[in-house]
Amino acid sequence: MLYWFLKYVLVGPWLRILFRPWVEGMEHVPAKGSAIFASNHLSFSDSFFLPLVVRRQMVFIAKSDYFTGSGIKGWFSKAFFSGVGQVPVDRSGGRASEAAIYTALKVIDAGKLFGIYPEGTRSPNGTLYRGKTGVARIAMASGVPVLPTAMIGTYEIQPPHTVRPRLKRVGIRIGRPLDFSRYEGLENDRFVLRSITDEVMYELMTLSGQDYVDMYATRAKELIAEGSPADARATLPTE
Repeated sequence: MLYWFLKYVLVGPWLRILFRPWVEGMEHVPAKGSAIFASNHLSFSDSFFLPLVVRRQMVFIAKSDYFTGSGIKGWFSKAFFSGVGQVPVDRSGGRASEAAIYTALKVIDAGKLFGIYPEGTRSPNGTLYRGKTGVARIAMASGVPVLPTAMIGTYEIQPPHTVRPRLKRVGIRIGRPLDFSRYEGLENDRFVLRSITDEVMYELMTLSGQDYVDMYATRAKELIAEGSPADARATLPTE
C-alpha cells in the first residue's frame, strides 16, 4: 500500500511536475509475468524514476545498510525502503551474493518485475562501468527476459554525495528484451556468464550514450579517492 501511496499521491506527482520524466520503449514492458530490468546506475534517484514510469510494481534489491540502521532514523529507513518494494542484499560477496540471487529468484517466481544495477553501485563520475555477472546468473536461473534500461540525466540532477537534486528533465530508455535461452545448460560456465553480462552492458552503453570503462565501479571509486584517473576508456565487444 505504501508503494502505491508514494507513487500516486505523496511523491510521484511531484516528481512528474518538477522533473517531467520522458520514457521510450514502454512497449517492451510485459503486461504480465516477470522480467528483469537491468539499469545503469547514476544517482540515488534512479530507483524512484524508473518505478514511477512503469505501471506495474517493481522490486529492487538495495544495500542492507538501509535496513539495519539503529534508532528512529534506522526505523524510518527500513520502513521506507521496505514499503516501496525494495529488498535488502548484503554486497560483501561470497555467500552474500548467493543470498541476493536467491532473493531475486523469489521475486521473479512470484511474477513480479525485478530491477537490478549490474554495476553494483552508483557511477562516481557518470561513466558506465563493467557489469557484475549477477544479472546473468539471475537471467539464466529464471529464464525470463532482460530489459536493458538506461537512465538519462539523473547524474546531472543528483550526482553522488548530493542531497538536494537540481531541477532538470530526466529520461528513461527501455531497450528490446534480451533472450539468453541459447545458453541453456551453461549456467555455470563463467565465460558464458561474462558474455551475457557484456551483452547487457553493451546495450546499456548504446541506450545511454555513456562512455564505457572496463573496470568495476568500486575500483573506479578507489582510484578517484586516491587522485588517480579512472577514465581509461574501452569498447565492449559487439559479439
